[in-house]
Amino acid sequence: MKDWQSQAHVKWACKYHVVILPKYRRKVLYGRMRRGIGRILQDLCRQKDIELVEGKAMPDPIPMLLSVPPRYSIAMTIGYLKGKSATRIHRELLHTKGTLFGRSFWARGYCVSTVGLDEVQIRRSIREQEQLQRDQDQGELNLE
Repeated sequence: MKDWQSQAHVKWACKYHVVILPKYRRKVLYGRMRRGIGRILQDLCRQKDIELVEGKAMPDPIPMLLSVPPRYSIAMTIGYLKGKSATRIHRELLHTKGTLFGRSFWARGYCVSTVGLDEVQIRRSIREQEQLQRDQDQGELNLE
């Protein structure tokens, strides 16, 4: 259980593989902004206590492995990252002046997949838990 994290009343390991796409895939423009986009996404994750475990800013998609606390839904997390990063990218990297109304940086959708424990490990744990419970019940019966 080395990858598990803790809060007051919960132990958790909620990891998601997320892929987001820029709306306009101009490789020249994107190539010079690559580091800036990575820095912005890292800053936004840090603000919400989301761990950006792995990420790679590539010319088209941006795949990321995120460790998201259970108090946030994945939809809220992606909405926050895409919304805030689009604003910061326009202001800091594209040097857009004035209102950002009607401007976007990211494509509408995203791809997400959970990264969970191994199914075999879960099945074994459930079987062992059942046997452990039976052993405990037998121990209580023997004491009476």
